[in-house]
Amino acid sequence: MKNVGEARGTLKGAPQEELAAGVRSDRSTRNRVARSILDHGPSTVAALAERLGLTQAAVRRHLDALVSDDVVEAREQRVYGARTRGRPAKVFALTDCGRDAFDQSYDKLAADALRWIAEHEGGQEAVAAFARARLAAQAGAYREAIEAAAPEERTEALAKALSVDGYAATARSAPHPQKGEQLCQHHCPVAHVAEQFPQLCEVETEVFSQLLGTHVQRLATIAHGDGVCTTFIPKSAHGAQAPQFSQNDQQDHTASASTAGRNPA
Repeated sequence: MKNVGEARGTLKGAPQEELAAGVRSDRSTRNRVARSILDHGPSTVAALAERLGLTQAAVRRHLDALVSDDVVEAREQRVYGARTRGRPAKVFALTDCGRDAFDQSYDKLAADALRWIAEHEGGQEAVAAFARARLAAQAGAYREAIEAAAPEERTEALAKALSVDGYAATARSAPHPQKGEQLCQHHCPVAHVAEQFPQLCEVETEVFSQLLGTHVQRLATIAHGDGVCTTFIPKSAHGAQAPQFSQNDQQDHTASASTAGRNPA
């Protein structure tokens, strides 16, 4: 058995390349942990360990480092629908700093442009008109994806189309007793701008309603501090035909847009 002095000598003589490789490996794994939270939303240690093929102890070690670097933060898990007994599980969500590491949008330029539109081109309604025009250009691909899908798969088709545009979206069944699905956007490329201009979220809700041919309800948004943008789509949407959407479509979707910020419950 080596004595303490021999052990220290061995450590001191370890090749610098091996130490550097260990540091790079840790950084790579932490990036995987952060990316998994970005793609799937606020996550428990157990969920991260299962997705990444790591032990829970390893995940906790990397989360501690990410929390120390202000990349993720711990919070209580948000519960929709009937609350079960016991304390809600702790989940880890990206901070604003953590999202910035993934977000390549020119937030300040976009916010300044929208502020100029609001001040010189017709106020807040002009901002909403810009948001409708912007989403109209994107909605063509979303509409094609929805129309090509079976009625019961349209929410999933919309989620996949949104993911192509960087929203890391998923579709899942809504929790009991709600009858329908939840469209979850785990990332929002314009979240910081939407904090200042909620019309972006409201118009997005309108577009989802138009594309799916039914009233939808926005339960939460990243722009308002929630971990995930969550939209409830009632079961009746599965049997509806996806209507055409055009830039000039000015249908009244006030009921949908009114819940574009937070869970109304």
